[in-house]
Amino acid sequence: MASGSGDATSASASSSFSSFSAYLHALSHTPSRLATRAVSVSTSYDEMTRLRARSGSHMRRTLRWYDLVALGVGGMVGAGVFVTTGRAAHLYAGPAVVLSYAIAGLCALLSAFCYTEFAVDMPVAGGAFSYLRVTFGEFAAFLTGANLVMDYVMSNAAVARGFTSYLGTAIGISSSKWRLTVPYLPKGFNQIDLVAVAVVLLMTLVICYSTRESSVVNIILTALHIVFIAFVIVMGFWRGSWKNFTEPSEPEKYPSGFFPHGASGVFVGASAVYMSYIGYDAVSTMAEEVKEPVKDIPIGVSGSVAIVTVLYCLMAASMSKLLPYDLIDAEAPFSAAFSGKWVSRVIGVGASFGILTSLLVAMLGQARYMCVIGRSGVVPTWFARVHPKTNTPVNASAFLGIFTAAIAVFTELDVLLNLVSIGTLFVFYMVANAVIYRRYVAIGTTNPWPTMSFLCSFSMTSIIFTLIWKFVPTGNAKAGLLSGCAVIAVGILQVFQCMVPQSRKPEFWGVPLMPWIPSFSIFLNVFLLGSLDGPSYLRFAFFSALAVLFYVFYSVHASFDAQAHGSLLQKITYDHPHVEPMEFQDLTFKV
Repeated sequence: MASGSGDATSASASSSFSSFSAYLHALSHTPSRLATRAVSVSTSYDEMTRLRARSGSHMRRTLRWYDLVALGVGGMVGAGVFVTTGRAAHLYAGPAVVLSYAIAGLCALLSAFCYTEFAVDMPVAGGAFSYLRVTFGEFAAFLTGANLVMDYVMSNAAVARGFTSYLGTAIGISSSKWRLTVPYLPKGFNQIDLVAVAVVLLMTLVICYSTRESSVVNIILTALHIVFIAFVIVMGFWRGSWKNFTEPSEPEKYPSGFFPHGASGVFVGASAVYMSYIGYDAVSTMAEEVKEPVKDIPIGVSGSVAIVTVLYCLMAASMSKLLPYDLIDAEAPFSAAFSGKWVSRVIGVGASFGILTSLLVAMLGQARYMCVIGRSGVVPTWFARVHPKTNTPVNASAFLGIFTAAIAVFTELDVLLNLVSIGTLFVFYMVANAVIYRRYVAIGTTNPWPTMSFLCSFSMTSIIFTLIWKFVPTGNAKAGLLSGCAVIAVGILQVFQCMVPQSRKPEFWGVPLMPWIPSFSIFLNVFLLGSLDGPSYLRFAFFSALAVLFYVFYSVHASFDAQAHGSLLQKITYDHPHVEPMEFQDLTFKV
């Protein structure tokens, strides 16, 4: 205790990074700081007051429900159908890619319910990072937030490279002519795409300027994009043939049927297209800028996911009707499906608009995540600053925009997609666990172990179910094992619901059928995670290890300093009531 007290005293006197000797002193106290900071839990009040004040200026509340729906639709549709559908249909699911989108959409909708409960109760820009910080503590929040920011950067880079392909189709020039090949770089990293870089930097300038104007631009582009989507759906169903749902062009080479690769192919396809639903998460990060969070956020988040799922399924069906799955282009499926016709150029223009809206929304979201992570002190607080004139997180927007452009310049699409899917599924899994934990555990008054035991046992059952599905040969034994796991999972759920009472009820909006819906979301996310390949897990583990190292050598010490400084500010405020921390006054919102 004495050493901890001395550490706190010295920390309050100077920063852990004020000098090299100060940093060495901080490193010597790493174990004690990890013990206190890694599991430290914030509160909703702190997230909306003390931490929010670290940004300086406010983000203005200018958005309504229709802005959120448009942001969600614009953010999701551009990335999903126009970038990932070709690979999912050609390599994994075949015509059953329609069901892949339906499964991924259901999983996203259940996760959206979890996000909505948090966003209504705590309308801040931090999204999953803030939600986990008030439930599982700082380390879990940081690991999740780091993966989520990585997801945004990687998906935005993938979408920007897809823009080059569709723009080339629209104007009749092959995208290969716009990409420079560097022979000495490894395959997958040797195609330099300067058009993707230019698009990312342009979107960065737009989001730095104004959130309200960005929303207006998005509404206009999304409306135009919907027109093109309707055109694609009509043309696909009009000109296509139903036999393409069951017959490939080369039956002797490729399997036939609506499920050419079986049920496993459908679920692998679902995990591959899941990156298309990142957009609704970006909508939740706009909560701090919504005029009436209680009314607007549920409509905006859940409504956009439902609308987009329907659009995805219709577009995937139109593409599958138009071409046999073995002829679908993996990189630009829709424009290639109409190759050689004027329709192809029209689709190229529409896809280009959609990808622009997707980039706009996703880059809005990634900047707000980074801003709130900066408020917590686990990354430099420079990222938390909100510009007083634009009321946008300019620093975070500019940094991540440049970083995204650097990734987009050389990394191929297939290298990015699986890494994005695994990170997204992990984040959604964590939020589903968090919403259950927060409902059943009141920190400081409720024993958390019954809830933690349930979450661990249910997750383990889901993992066992997934492993059996993936590795046990088809037969009666597999069916029996899967049925047994399902019965055990339902039993665990039922026992938990009957034995453990909820410690809090949502004041405004809550996930219905608690704990069944978030538990089903946990299962689906685990199951889709199990559909990904081994290299995806290696890349995910590598990035997570880097995040852990960053937390140990920087974040925990910066967070410790910020907490010590915050405690000092609180003491000054209590001793001198007339001293009011900046930005604390705007804590209310309309109900």
